[in-house]
Amino acid sequence: MSATLDAIPSMIDRIRHDLVGLKMPRALEALDHVVRRLEHGELSALEAIDILLSEELTLRENSRIKTALRMGRLATIKTLAGFDFTFQPSLDRDRIFTLAQLGFVDRHEAVHFLGPPGTGKSHLATALGVEAVKAGKSVYFTTLADLIGSLARSEREGRLQERIRFFCRPSLLIVDEIGYLPVVSGGGNLFFQLVNARYERGAMILTSNRGFAEWGEVFGDPVVATALLDRLLHHAVVVQIEGSSYRLRQHAELMPEHVRSKALIAPPAFAPPQKPRGRPPKNPQFSLASTSA
Repeated sequence: MSATLDAIPSMIDRIRHDLVGLKMPRALEALDHVVRRLEHGELSALEAIDILLSEELTLRENSRIKTALRMGRLATIKTLAGFDFTFQPSLDRDRIFTLAQLGFVDRHEAVHFLGPPGTGKSHLATALGVEAVKAGKSVYFTTLADLIGSLARSEREGRLQERIRFFCRPSLLIVDEIGYLPVVSGGGNLFFQLVNARYERGAMILTSNRGFAEWGEVFGDPVVATALLDRLLHHAVVVQIEGSSYRLRQHAELMPEHVRSKALIAPPAFAPPQKPRGRPPKNPQFSLASTSA
């Protein structure tokens, strides 16, 4: 018995050495505490192994998530638990949590969050992105302005297709702030090329403070807007948020009345843009009115 007890310290030293070699720092850190519990009869051998492996796996999973969030440009972490659904009663909470199950990602669908500024569109888009990262899916977050700027630079450098392939890699691409800033000339066409490349191949989340009927104005070309919506609404979930700004909730009384009233106006219902002159859209059979369902 004494020989067996004498062998325990050297065995623990070998385990430490092996944990270092296997690059398992969290298991190494927890080893002494687990061994003490073993000696006191608080754990079985199998329970001790389970604890060490679970500790290490948790560390690695947290590290993976942290890296994936950084690579996906999800620097500001938002969660569904941190969203105040009571402030936006127009939202169907169950519908949002159904989206969080990520079936739309597997089906390569587009999710649209529409509503006035400050109503939680970016928060919800980011929160769904975080859920996707936790589930092991690749995610990339960008604003429309940054996205088009990146595509335009790549086009000037002769690397447009390479950049489009880069934006096609993530399982979920989040495009925030559609309609907030003017789109540069030719930007709508560049965005269409990316949307067309991802169509039925990758999921997207898009947020906008402008109704679909205004996208011709947003992109400066009704034909391009119609072609975009042809693809973005074919397999889509549209969530319209009606309400006032969450960010301004504590200072609403300081805003002029005409500004407050505008903040409560939801985006206009989707209607077809005016028929443009020139070449018709690529898919003339697409009916804008058919998307209302």
